Amino acid sequence: MAFPPGFLDELRARLSLSDVVGRKVALKRRSGSEYAGLCPFHNEKTPSFTVNDKKGFFHCFGCGEHGDAVSFVMKTEGLSFPESVEKLAREAGMEVPRATPQERERSERASTLQDVVEQAARWFQKQLRLPVGRQGLDYLRGRGLSDETIDDFRLGFAPDSRDGLLGALKREGVPVDKLIEAGLVIQPEDRGRDPYDRFRGRVMFTINDRRGRAIAFGGRVMGAGEPKYLNSPETPLFHKGANLYCLDRARVATTKDQPVIVAEGYMDVIALHGAGFTGAVAPLGTALTEGQLGEMWKLADEPYLCFDGDNAGRRAAQRAADRALPLLRPGKSLRFLALPAGEDPDSLVRARGPDAIRRVLELARPLADVIWELETEGKPADTPERRASIKAALLARVGTIADSSVQSYYRSEMFERLDKAHRPPPSARWQGGGRRSFGRGGPGPEPAPFPAGTAARVAGTDLDSSRQERALLGALIERPALLHVVADDLRTLEIAHPDLARLESALLEYLVEVPGIDPAAEEALGDGGLEEQLLTEHLERLGLEAVAAGARAKARELFREKENEAWLERWYRTTRRLIDRRAADAHLREAQQNFATYGTDEALQHLEAALKNHKAVAAAETG
Repeated sequence: MAFPPGFLDELRARLSLSDVVGRKVALKRRSGSEYAGLCPFHNEKTPSFTVNDKKGFFHCFGCGEHGDAVSFVMKTEGLSFPESVEKLAREAGMEVPRATPQERERSERASTLQDVVEQAARWFQKQLRLPVGRQGLDYLRGRGLSDETIDDFRLGFAPDSRDGLLGALKREGVPVDKLIEAGLVIQPEDRGRDPYDRFRGRVMFTINDRRGRAIAFGGRVMGAGEPKYLNSPETPLFHKGANLYCLDRARVATTKDQPVIVAEGYMDVIALHGAGFTGAVAPLGTALTEGQLGEMWKLADEPYLCFDGDNAGRRAAQRAADRALPLLRPGKSLRFLALPAGEDPDSLVRARGPDAIRRVLELARPLADVIWELETEGKPADTPERRASIKAALLARVGTIADSSVQSYYRSEMFERLDKAHRPPPSARWQGGGRRSFGRGGPGPEPAPFPAGTAARVAGTDLDSSRQERALLGALIERPALLHVVADDLRTLEIAHPDLARLESALLEYLVEVPGIDPAAEEALGDGGLEEQLLTEHLERLGLEAVAAGARAKARELFREKENEAWLERWYRTTRRLIDRRAADAHLREAQQNFATYGTDEALQHLEAALKNHKAVAAAETG
């Protein structure tokens, strides 16, 4: 079965090869867009099978198997070429075209249209260098562009003439209906009137497809006309929501580890390229679309959005955040660049050079920051009702995230931020009128926490770690007063077990809802009675009573001291041991992998050191 030209290119462009292969092979990221795993085509113990998303192929250095997404499905599922294409097309949401005479005619027409657009691009370039294009050339040079850059980006000029392009291409034998279909000429509704050029009196920017072929144009008016920028309409070649300006160049740049930077305008992109940031792209006269986000995420896990430092730029950033939230998935997000007020990438590069852009990249903010600001900036939070309103708005926005795992982490992040923003100051919790001390002799010094962020850098899922996780969380349910003391440290603690991770999130959520209990009310129900009751009810509402009961039982096995201070000391000690154990496990796994891969004396020494450290950590746990 023959597929129309261009269909397979579009299919491969829409697919993430690592997603296709990842259904059959456990892949681990090596760097950027490259992954590695055990080859599915021969037995091996050391990974020699690689997948490269940007280049769109897999290769095994052991057996030599090589191919793309279609050939992978053919080889692993025993399907024919047409069957594999149809399977992948369904997954990509594409309708498989049938090679009917009509389809072949459409494909040939698209090829012809591309030739027409290419002729127009050459004509626009030529006009820029003629006297009629002097205004446009002066404008581009005035924006700091060299002649080399002007030619490289195929910039041109559309004279302020009703039929300049129309007449020129007609003389070359191009039918008027092709010019209309390519979006270059407009046919008035009154068929008695003559068609006329769409672009007049404008500097012209050539828009390419993924493969670098001219398919459309953007034009900037010279003078005070409107609209300031005019783009080609939707055509059989050009779909605004599925392409980006300079996408073809960015695909090459990201293979050289260039960051993907999304700017607002054509001149911003050209300026960034001139400054060495050749992964820069721009939307095509629209807000970012789902299709454009998909294209960006094929190139980079976290593209940078670089909008102007004015109110319009901030609104564009907000729209992009809203568009991206439902589409987030593990490892795929956005980062936002904050430009100085009144600056855009073009002006910033011209005024301060490439180093200014590098500094802005270093200060990029995650998407979570933008979401937080959308619902908190400028909004008072001085009453319980106002704080509840902010919380509800944040959770509603986070609730649009389709991926359950990502949504869960965002909820935890927002709860943590709410707690930090609205919790009473330490003096209110520990001194005059605040939470009473654990001992009888006054509050005393607060125990030193383990280093901030240590727990977040390690993870483990073995059975022993699960028992420790259960005991640590159970201790905070058994003695709720501890929860307020170790709150900051609990937020940095990665919990591997899924049920226990839900329990941890519930405890952090409780801290936001109940930041502290009046000591007088607490005394009325006995030591910790009111807080224990509130926490128990909170966990029951979330359906976590069974998990909480198991955690409390495990805590009572490990925490046998009577005084709260002793429980607190053991909580920190157990946490440190859990962190040390996870770090030692990770170190040992890395050393084993390195030795299996390279087998050098240096790798052996690394492995021996890792084993020694692992034994020392295990001994400390039992000591």
